[in-house]
Amino acid sequence: MFTLRNRKIFSYLPPKPYCMHRIVSISLFFLLSVNAWAHNNGDSSDVQAAKWLKYVDSVKSALRFQQGSVDLPGAVAKLRIPANFKYLNAEQSKFVVEELWGNLPQEGLLGTLFPADTDPFTVGSYVFIISYEAMGYVKDDDVESIDYDEILKGMQEDQLASNKQRQAAGISTMELVGWASKPYYDKNNKTLHWAKNLKVEGSDENTLNYTVMLLGRHGILHMNAVSQMSELQSVKASIPQVLQIPAFTDGNAYKDFNPKADKIAAWTIGGLVAGKLLAKAGLLVLLLKFWKLIALGFIGIGAFIKKFVKRKKADDQPWPVDQAAVEPAKEETNA
Repeated sequence: MFTLRNRKIFSYLPPKPYCMHRIVSISLFFLLSVNAWAHNNGDSSDVQAAKWLKYVDSVKSALRFQQGSVDLPGAVAKLRIPANFKYLNAEQSKFVVEELWGNLPQEGLLGTLFPADTDPFTVGSYVFIISYEAMGYVKDDDVESIDYDEILKGMQEDQLASNKQRQAAGISTMELVGWASKPYYDKNNKTLHWAKNLKVEGSDENTLNYTVMLLGRHGILHMNAVSQMSELQSVKASIPQVLQIPAFTDGNAYKDFNPKADKIAAWTIGGLVAGKLLAKAGLLVLLLKFWKLIALGFIGIGAFIKKFVKRKKADDQPWPVDQAAVEPAKEETNA
């Protein structure tokens, strides 16, 4: 019964979506609770704890972070990773985000950006999730007239309505408390960033959702950091440097827009912040895609531990990474 859906064993654990603190909390819970079932498989709690720590070490040793120049999948953009950050490629990021942290499959995931002195198990840190949305060219001629406080009110009303659906689905409700950092659009550099203060039902500390967007010719490069609100100043202090890391490749920048050939997005700058699409009929439709970074983030953690327990007798299994990158090539022998 290691599932959060039933919330029997994990009933007291607060769902903290995309928060690395959750991993450590569950690790501690795992280590403290092994005595309850160790006798069923003949292993002592010390042995089980050692196996868990061995698994953590195997994950850390298998991660292949990159710095310097990195070309993102799809060749739309590239990164220039400074010494105080490190990049994890799309394949390994998918494992960390979906399997290790227990989030739903992430559409368009291009990688993750970690502070250089952290890893997926670090308590009290953050990570930027990088993705790309080919929505078309987003016009920014409305930016001077945007009332972000009015947008916030609409978002809060939408969240109240969304909570009814979340309750019906047995998912923790979420309150949008307000701006943790008010939206700011840099018209010269075509960058948009803002932060939301979120209160998740059952959580002891509010969640910080910090979004950075770079507008391009055919869509937006999206970098989303989620952590606890206590990390606001650390994340906010990193934003100026983070904005310098990504760049669109030649021909894909905002300035390369061709009005005769390129698609114009049905989005505005205000719409990107609100997460809404202005339909032709004048109705606002809530975009759910980016909310996958927050919603349902806690589901699957129990399943992750269950999978670990099931393979405790085969604890030397390789972690799912590109083995060619971590193992020496085997010499071929003639028959």
